[in-house]
Amino acid sequence: MLTQSLLGKLLGINILIIGFVILIVWVAVDYLAAGYFMTLMEKYKIHPTSSHQMFVSAVHRYLIWASLGAVLLAAVLSFLLMRRVLGPLRQMTEITRKISAGDYSGKVPMASRDEVGQLAAAFNRMAEGLQRIEQLRKTMVIDVAHELRTPLTNIRGYLEAIGDGVVHPSKETFDLLQEETLRLGRLVEDILNLAKADAARMDLRKINLQVSRTILQGLEAFRPQFSAKEIKVTTDFSEDAAPLPADPEKLGQVVTNLLQNAWQYTPQGETVRIFARRTSEGVRFTFANPGGGLSQKDLPLIFERFYRGEKSRSREHGGAGIGLAIVTGLIEAHGGRVGAELSDGEVRIWFSLPTTP
Repeated sequence: MLTQSLLGKLLGINILIIGFVILIVWVAVDYLAAGYFMTLMEKYKIHPTSSHQMFVSAVHRYLIWASLGAVLLAAVLSFLLMRRVLGPLRQMTEITRKISAGDYSGKVPMASRDEVGQLAAAFNRMAEGLQRIEQLRKTMVIDVAHELRTPLTNIRGYLEAIGDGVVHPSKETFDLLQEETLRLGRLVEDILNLAKADAARMDLRKINLQVSRTILQGLEAFRPQFSAKEIKVTTDFSEDAAPLPADPEKLGQVVTNLLQNAWQYTPQGETVRIFARRTSEGVRFTFANPGGGLSQKDLPLIFERFYRGEKSRSREHGGAGIGLAIVTGLIEAHGGRVGAELSDGEVRIWFSLPTTP
């Protein structure tokens, strides 16, 4: 195994270093200490031959025993310490096998704060991210299947009824079938846009643009819808002075989704406010409209895919609950943030963009 091989290599390196040190000491004893001993013996008129041999033999004998003890102690300590260091790596290997088999629940214990501990923490964050993505994938498949089932069931029911002669073909029937078909088309388009938002980090083409101008252009396209509901729209972009780095196509999608959201959930005759404010992280753009029954507990969830609050975001407004999830993906791809808050009876959905790329 990799861990065992690495452990053997590290032990071998330590033993090789100890052996090299012992060799140097052995040579030093033979050529330096022994020579110095001979010089002293001759200086004091002592016959050096037998004493020299006894000295060298004793030094060699004690050096051998000391070396064996040092090697044994070094091997034991190195093994224990390296096993402690390499333990998390072995656990990461086992957890990686589980992850490859679809089990994301494993966690590597953080026994230290050194480089290995930091690696374990990063590994755990990666596993949590993979688990979250996998759960999101499963949830999205279930949600998409649920959203597709309703219009498909309606279409099949009408077609079977027409085929059985229970319902006679008429303009009203075909209009209902067309409405369900268009609903399917809108859902597929939303899912495609959501996939594009997820991949936006790899496909951004940023230029310096005036975000307020992009919002005003999108607002012009929505004027007929707002006018039909007698909704007044006010804007304040006095703090949006400098251009910001952004992808014009992706930012246009963000603006469209937020305006669509404001138009759908603003009651007839009410007011929508759009304004910009400078913050420490860049410029924040806020779309504010009457709350319409949205509660505080809904706020953290409205950016989730296919989420609808029980009151303000019901199916009677249309849509699949993907619009704000698309906004989240696109803004985060720009390095920005999104959020929502309730204040003075308004729900304020905002996004912020950094002033630097």
